[in-house]
Amino acid sequence: MDHLQGNAIAEWIKRYHLTSRAAMDACLRPFDVGATQWYVLWKLVNSGPTLQRDFLDLMQVEKATLSQVVAALVRKGLIKQTPAPDDQRQRVLKITAAGQRLWEAMPDPIEMILKHSFDGVSEADLATVTRVLQGATERLATQLTQGLKA
Repeated sequence: MDHLQGNAIAEWIKRYHLTSRAAMDACLRPFDVGATQWYVLWKLVNSGPTLQRDFLDLMQVEKATLSQVVAALVRKGLIKQTPAPDDQRQRVLKITAAGQRLWEAMPDPIEMILKHSFDGVSEADLATVTRVLQGATERLATQLTQGLKA
């Protein structure tokens, strides 16, 4: 791959990431929920009560960051944190009734981002974008597990 083309791809991936993150923040701001908090709520709504430690790999965040996110959601009354029945050292997160009501009132930021990003793009182009990004992600992940080489 040509160096300039590679730089252009990297630049547009980064710009799309930053722009979609800003759009997500703007969508959630009126509800006093950040993107990471939204993702915790999404997981709890879609999967039910979940061990807090399971969010570490899922969200690729540090333990301290997750603790801050969980503490904020607990403080807002949107989730509750209880000891796991089989291991009192572990915590189970569960959405509260207030959290469920907020969830139902919020727009889906992912749906909004995709609608505005890809409205009018052909199915064939979307399939190509998906295939290329999936392949690139899988190849890069494989290299990471084998020790990234220049």
